[in-house]
Amino acid sequence: MTKIIFKEHDGKEHPVDVENGMTVMEAAIKNMIPGIDADCGGACACATCHVYVDPAWVDKVGKPESMEEDMLDFAFDVRENSRLSCQIKVTDALDGLIVTTPEKQF
Repeated sequence: MTKIIFKEHDGKEHPVDVENGMTVMEAAIKNMIPGIDADCGGACACATCHVYVDPAWVDKVGKPESMEEDMLDFAFDVRENSRLSCQIKVTDALDGLIVTTPEKQF
């Protein structure tokens, strides 16, 4: 199991254990993390699972593909470390990953 720490925009933390192979979005939905709506169910067809990857983890998570970059255009308050959580696959290398939800999804 890999530990992911979800932080709400106000700083409240929700550490969860996640099975490898899941996406960060699936882990958020399974654990009822506030601030992750995932309206499209993980199809990279909306931006309601937008998160900010902690700066220490940006390189390990990697950069978004072009389809994800296009969808991020619809997200609220996009930053350099913005990602759609449906596009981040959980692996052992992400143990301890910290992501923060934006103040709102739209």
